[in-house]
Amino acid sequence: MTHLLHRAIHAKLPVAVRGEGIRLFDAEGRAYIDASGGAAVSCLGHAHPDVLAALHAQLDRIAYAHTGFFTTEAAERLADRLVADAPDGLDHVYLVSGGSEAVEAALKMARQYFVEKGEPQRRHIIARRQSYHGNTLGALAAGGNEWRRAQFRPLLVETHHIDPCFAYRLQQAGESDTDYAARAAGQLEAKILELGADQVIAFVAETVVGATAGAVPPVADYLKRVRAICDKYGVLLILDEVMCGMGRTGTLHACEQDGVVPDLMTIAKGLGGGYQPVGAVLLSSAIFQAFSEGSGFFQHGHTYMGHPMAAAAGLAVQEVIRRDGLLENVVSMGDYLERCLVERLGNHHHVGDIRGRGLFRAVELVADRATKSPFDPGLKLNARIKKEAMARGLMVYPMGGTIDGQRGDHVLLAPPFILNREDVGQIVERLGDAVDAAIASLTKAAG
Repeated sequence: MTHLLHRAIHAKLPVAVRGEGIRLFDAEGRAYIDASGGAAVSCLGHAHPDVLAALHAQLDRIAYAHTGFFTTEAAERLADRLVADAPDGLDHVYLVSGGSEAVEAALKMARQYFVEKGEPQRRHIIARRQSYHGNTLGALAAGGNEWRRAQFRPLLVETHHIDPCFAYRLQQAGESDTDYAARAAGQLEAKILELGADQVIAFVAETVVGATAGAVPPVADYLKRVRAICDKYGVLLILDEVMCGMGRTGTLHACEQDGVVPDLMTIAKGLGGGYQPVGAVLLSSAIFQAFSEGSGFFQHGHTYMGHPMAAAAGLAVQEVIRRDGLLENVVSMGDYLERCLVERLGNHHHVGDIRGRGLFRAVELVADRATKSPFDPGLKLNARIKKEAMARGLMVYPMGGTIDGQRGDHVLLAPPFILNREDVGQIVERLGDAVDAAIASLTKAAG
């Protein structure tokens, strides 16, 4: 009997009682390798002594002060750190409690920016299909995860969606990466012109697509083309790096690898590593100046924004990543993880694609490699893989609806930045066994 409303009401969940490094332990003493970081959150693993010490120290000073009355040293120091490490031009920070809140705030910032500038007619948001930007209504409306959107559609504000840059599924045979990038980005310009060049507020995109399609990186100069199109029509570029950012792909911000700076960037998850709920919006000087020289006020807010404990956790996590050179480990272990995945699953009859960057990788499952046809969604292969992985002491993040919200299965991997080669070997071995067992169970069920 539980009084908690769990995500899946009838699921029987183990009770997590302890974490240590890359592992979590349940009440029965079983250990699980956290190869997904929960949901790409636990970048330093669990019970990191330096982060715990920072939280104890902050708790001894002050746990909470409402931002309508005070600022705090913890919040100011975290903002200083984030701006110092941000791409040029992003020079202010708005601290919130998580990714969905960050996206909501970014959407409102984008709208208010144009109101402050005297362009209140701008009202349209463009995003991409097979994206995910959060579960609050504004973020859900911007997102393109059809399964999550479906029952709430009547409550969602109107948004407009174009195709993602998804090479495995949408690049044509014989089409070069550059030509595909141009074609995919061209959809944005076409949509802006369809809606009216002076009517669009922003284009919202995950730099590397996360949970909905599974670690899908942009192709060639796609993001540079998107940036140029936004500039051409005065549209703001919002990059959502809630899942793929803060070191996950091998650079602190994923967009660094694409040579692009957005007007607004959302971060969370790896910002605080799960030690406290924390997220942020990084905003450009142009947006800040519009607010500063206009109303002098951002019309938005949450009770726990700028929370001192959350800020202390975020600062501690970022300082450990910098001090211990963990971004270099993300690159080297990410490359090794890819090699091991290709070795174990690259020739698998039911693995269509292995993709990603750094320690943000995904495996897409297919019924037929030649045609890329997916498994019947009713078989729930992704859920079977999760169950088989947990039985082997492995946490991964499988999802369905990879292709269009209904069809397709993939497994997302986002392990802590601290893992080593032995850890990678264990993750890949257990994942390979789980995939094999899950697919074998389909045959058994059919028989």
